[in-house]
Amino acid sequence: MNLRIGVTLVVVALAAAVLGPWLVPADPRSQELALRLAGPTLAHPFGLDELGRDILARLVAGARISLIVGVSVVSVSALVGLVVGGIAGYAGGWADTLIGRVIDVLMAFPGILLAIALVAALGPSLRNVVIALATIGWVGYARLVRGQVLKAREFEYVQAARSLGASAPRVLVRHVLPFAYPAVLVQATLGMAGAIVAEASLSFLGLGVQPPTPSWGAMLDAGRSHLMDAPHLTIFPGLAIALLVLGFNFLGDGLRDRIDPRRLK
Repeated sequence: MNLRIGVTLVVVALAAAVLGPWLVPADPRSQELALRLAGPTLAHPFGLDELGRDILARLVAGARISLIVGVSVVSVSALVGLVVGGIAGYAGGWADTLIGRVIDVLMAFPGILLAIALVAALGPSLRNVVIALATIGWVGYARLVRGQVLKAREFEYVQAARSLGASAPRVLVRHVLPFAYPAVLVQATLGMAGAIVAEASLSFLGLGVQPPTPSWGAMLDAGRSHLMDAPHLTIFPGLAIALLVLGFNFLGDGLRDRIDPRRLK
């Protein structure tokens, strides 16, 4: 059930992001100042914002930003985590100790605070948001992969590959890391939800995507000063974030149960 709900919500978001310009032809940057803060109508189903821009069009455009950030952050984080966690778990010794200390130090600090500090230092932009979130995101993947590799390296088929003279990199890439892929896939779907929330948080603080590019977090920030007279400015972006995050969480839970609930616990 969770898997179906998650797939449905994620597919709807993907369809909106990809087909948005055809489904919602309104320009997300076009302004109708005479109709600013207007509520939902047939012409503008989600109403207009403080500058008279169509909220539905901006939500669709913002979906592309959220998904781009999520996919970019998860891809980079998972790749780095696979490499670092694989080396730590398979090599052991001083490499495992050093990497473990780095992971412990990074996990001792709240991730969102480190991301805020990094973006503040680098400057607000979409690229810097991805860099900041990936810089802190790889840690969880590395820790997960290390644990999976520690299990896999003791398997009989791994020991057999070693005894046949296969090199350490070959054993790691061909026989050990594939055991970690299902767990990484589940972590990636859950990581998408975290990345979307983090991007929205940074944009809400003015450190993410800069205007006039639509971002769900920036839309929440702009609408908070109109909570009483125009609540639709915050209701719809908030619902969009909540539903997409819920979708990826349901998808991750469903995949975890479908793949192997005992192994991934």
